[in-house]
This record gives sequence, C-alpha cells and structure tokens, in this order.
Amino acid sequence: MTTPTVIRPRERDALLQSLRAGVVPRTGQRHVQVGRAAEVQAMVSDIDRIASGGSAVRLIIGDFGAGKTFFLSLVRSIALERKLVTVHADLNPDRRLHSSGGQARSLYAELMRNLATRAKPDGSALTSVIERFISTALAEAQQTGGDPGQVIRMRLAHLAEMTGGYDFAEVIGAYWRGHDSGDEQLKAAAVRWLRAEFSTKTEARSALGVRTIIDDASFHDHLKLMSLFVRLAGYDGLLVCLDEMVNLYKLASTQARNANYEQILRILNDTLQGTAAHLGFVFGGTPEFLTDTRRGLYSYAALQSRLAENSFATGGLIDHSGPTLRLDPLTPEDLHILLTKLRHIHAYGDPVRYALNDEGLLAFMHHCAGRIGEAYFRTPRTTIKAFCDLLAVLEQNPGSDWRALLSMVTVAPESNPDLAPLEEEGPPFDARSARDDDLTAFRL
Repeated sequence: MTTPTVIRPRERDALLQSLRAGVVPRTGQRHVQVGRAAEVQAMVSDIDRIASGGSAVRLIIGDFGAGKTFFLSLVRSIALERKLVTVHADLNPDRRLHSSGGQARSLYAELMRNLATRAKPDGSALTSVIERFISTALAEAQQTGGDPGQVIRMRLAHLAEMTGGYDFAEVIGAYWRGHDSGDEQLKAAAVRWLRAEFSTKTEARSALGVRTIIDDASFHDHLKLMSLFVRLAGYDGLLVCLDEMVNLYKLASTQARNANYEQILRILNDTLQGTAAHLGFVFGGTPEFLTDTRRGLYSYAALQSRLAENSFATGGLIDHSGPTLRLDPLTPEDLHILLTKLRHIHAYGDPVRYALNDEGLLAFMHHCAGRIGEAYFRTPRTTIKAFCDLLAVLEQNPGSDWRALLSMVTVAPESNPDLAPLEEEGPPFDARSARDDDLTAFRL
C-alpha cells in the first residue's frame, strides 16, 4: 500500500485533537476517509443532480458513533469542490425545523452563518456570495451598456414571483444601493435580514423598508429562494446539511414532533416531486429516529410510506437510490486501513517515527474485538479514540512496551444518550386545571 504524503504539523495536530475528543475534524478529512465507496458515489450522484437543476433529499441513518457526522462533512466537502454552496447546522432544543417560538428562525440563522463556498469552506461566506452576484451583474451591465441597478432588478425578477421573494429581492437591491453609495450600515442591515437576525417586522421596515422578516413560518421558502440566488451568483446550487435530527425524536410533545415531521414531509414532497431546483437536503439521524413507530419518522404515516426501504434489498443486496441511506459498518480491512492512516498521521507522515509497529496494530484490533465484539466495526469512534490515546502515550514515553499498555486499554460499546426524551418544556395546557389553579390553596 502506498503511504500518504507528509502531514503538516498543524493539520496533524488538528486531526488528532478532534479524533481524541470524539468529534469530526474540520480539516484533513481526506487523510482518514476509508470504505463506504458506494454510499459516497450515491451522494456524488445527488450532487450532480442538484448542479444540473434538480433536487435531492437523503436521510443518512447510522448507529450512534458510526460516523454520520464525518460522512456529512465529507459530502459537504465534495459539494464545495463541485461548485455548490453548502449550509449546515446541528439541531438542538433551540433549533428546529418548525416552531412558534423562534427555534426555526434560529436554525435558519445558524445555517446562514455556516454558509460556505469553495473559497471560504469554513463558513461566513454569505457576504461573499452577495458580492459575487453584484460583480456578475456589474460585468453584464458593462458589457451591454445598461444601468447596473436595472440589470440587478431584472436578474432578481424571477425571485420576486416566489413566496417571500419580493422582499428578498428588495433586500438584495438595498445591499446594492449600499455598495454603490458606500453606505456600510445599509449593507450590514441587508446581511442581517438575510441571516434572519431581525426579530421584528418594525425593525426591518425601519432599516430596509421591507414589510416581512424571515421567521419560523418561512424557513423552507427562504431556503428555496437562497438556492436560486446562489445560482444567480454563479454557483451550481445549494446543499443543506442538518445533523442531530434525533433531537426531534426526543421532543416530549407529540404535537411539536408532528409539526416538525410535517416540515420534513414538505421538504420531501418538494424535492421528490421536482418543485425545488438546485436544492438538496441531507439529514443525519439514528435508526430509532427513523423506524420507531411511536416517536420516530415512521410514527407519521405519510413519512413512513415515502421513506420505506426497498424490501428486495436484503441478504447482502443494496439499493442506494431511495431517500434513506444507511451507513454500512466498516469491514475489518477498512478499520485496519484507518488505524494505519492514523498511525501515519501521528508520525507526521514519516514511517521512521511510527510509535507502534504492525504487530502492535494488529494486536490492538484483536484486543478491541475481544472486548466489544463486532461493535468496534459498527461504531468505530471509541476504537479510534483509544488508538489515538495509545499512540500519545507511546510517543511521550519512549521505551515503553505496547504489550504492557495494551491490557490497560479500556474500550466499551457506544451507548446512545439521545434515546431518552427531553424534559417537557412546560406542562401541557389544560383548561380545566387552569380554571382550578386559583382554588387549589383555598380553604374555608
């Protein structure tokens, strides 16, 4: 096997620190990517479809610790390389797809803060996208001899016909006016509106002259508008990545869960029916989030019918064309390659500096298999953390014997802390008890 290239110290440290903490590294993912070639190819096909004017939606389903977040991060990096704009966020109690208390607006704001392009892969690229749109409009105006403001209005005319599109186009126009006149305050107000940072319509009207804001009810409509806008700016589409979808599964309120599931159903219908263009969604969740008929997506009949997996894809047969994409466990060969790569990264890409020889690497794998069985293939995060810890000890204690240390390696199967529901946000409203509240402490 050909060894990878030399690893830069900064990249090496970032990778190892992330992996030892059990989180996905932000850089250098290509150094640790192994296996799942079929799943990656399926996502590449989706990205190509989005770039050609279509739409796509995927649910990435895998056990806790199986590598969903890493896979989503890899998909985003592929999308950026293929000239798509990406936005991503993790759901939590304060960020949901549907709400009436600002949680959906908070999710949209987080997505816009994390908007990334190939030139700015770490996020905060919204202003760059707007500037690129204006630059292309100015170039067109210069070429045709037209008025730049008129060219911008003509290019945004199609957006104005969509739900929420009129004010969206007005805000882009306001940014242009600020750009043309050097009014930085007007430009900042336009960016704030596009990031859903205005909480009241009065504030937005005072700053920009528009009558609406991006709120909980317009979450999906504005994602569709943004997908068309990035297309006008010269990109090929928008990919929306939402992780930790299990937070919807954890909601104690059935009404709140179903409202969020209805939003997922709307997204599915828009993408599967082709009414959205240059737009893709990727959701990351656990098997329970999908298949639990009491609280999961399968508890919602319309979603269960759309997300049902191919009944013929059994006994080793696969079908990656449906909306549900399950992450298969890594094979022993995949895990061996992964640990070999980690050893290479730890040694800065220099085989002479390997802290553990091949015999020790195989002994570590056998030790893990003996402790937790096949779980170390299905959920490799714990194994990776333990292996990085072992390499760190061997590096900092020259002359120590890996055989003596191996017996001290403790590896436990991953347990999913997300299966317990969140505490109820508040007691459900009961009109009878509300009437009786004033009398509960009354005595004669």
